[in-house]
Amino acid sequence: MDIQLKRGLLDVCVLAAIKDGDSYGYKIIKDMKPYVEMSESTLYTILKRLELSGMLTVRAAEHGGRLRKYYQITDVGLGRIESFKEEWREVMCIYQFVTKEDNLQ
Repeated sequence: MDIQLKRGLLDVCVLAAIKDGDSYGYKIIKDMKPYVEMSESTLYTILKRLELSGMLTVRAAEHGGRLRKYYQITDVGLGRIESFKEEWREVMCIYQFVTKEDNLQ
């Protein structure tokens, strides 16, 4: 898969994992695991990129005597998910065109 395409897909997956409420790294990985495997180092790179682009915010809170970073999606992040849904409809139409001969056999 094209690396830029995969990068964009993973960004949207992370946003989708936190769209229903604040979350933290381990929980994001756990929630995504049935759908996509991701290492911690990849996740934290994505989280930093999404934070810098204004798609999520970060807050620290104590949990079990340690500070834990919680991530919250912003309106910009929610907008990115909606844009992705529209883009994906177009990709699916292209896929149907490309594979139309496969379906005739």
